[in-house]
Amino acid sequence: MRVTTRSAAFELIMHAEFAAPREAVFAAWTDRRLIARWWAGKTYTTLSCEMDVRPGGAWRRLLRRPDGTVLIEYGTYREVVAPERLVFTYNSEGADPVEPETVVTVTLAKLSGNRTRLTLRHTGIDSDAAHAIHEAAWSRCFDRFTKTLPEN
Repeated sequence: MRVTTRSAAFELIMHAEFAAPREAVFAAWTDRRLIARWWAGKTYTTLSCEMDVRPGGAWRRLLRRPDGTVLIEYGTYREVVAPERLVFTYNSEGADPVEPETVVTVTLAKLSGNRTRLTLRHTGIDSDAAHAIHEAAWSRCFDRFTKTLPEN
């Protein structure tokens, strides 16, 4: 189940439930080998993924688009509380439209039956166009995310 809401200030909030424990869901956000499998569109290729998952640590990914151009995504971890919460900044080079730095907060809630509820809050989005792009991108990522998690 996925639910998306939007606030007046171009904030994107998405909820999803996964049939996996919080620890596995958190690992999929913090292990560079796992994140490279799901955090990109189906037609994008992850060229590199570097992650220093600690408060103040940096992350950076290079992605090749289908047209051959390269998108660079990067940021800094602001908060890391395993296996509950992850807060990081998000920037990109090569994106159209160009947008300011945004902040992504991922919160994981333990549910019964070894399930996890993920809440993603993406703030600082500056336009309707950017909001639509991020909503579509995160939706595609969540579809791939499920395939990254271990089977129960």
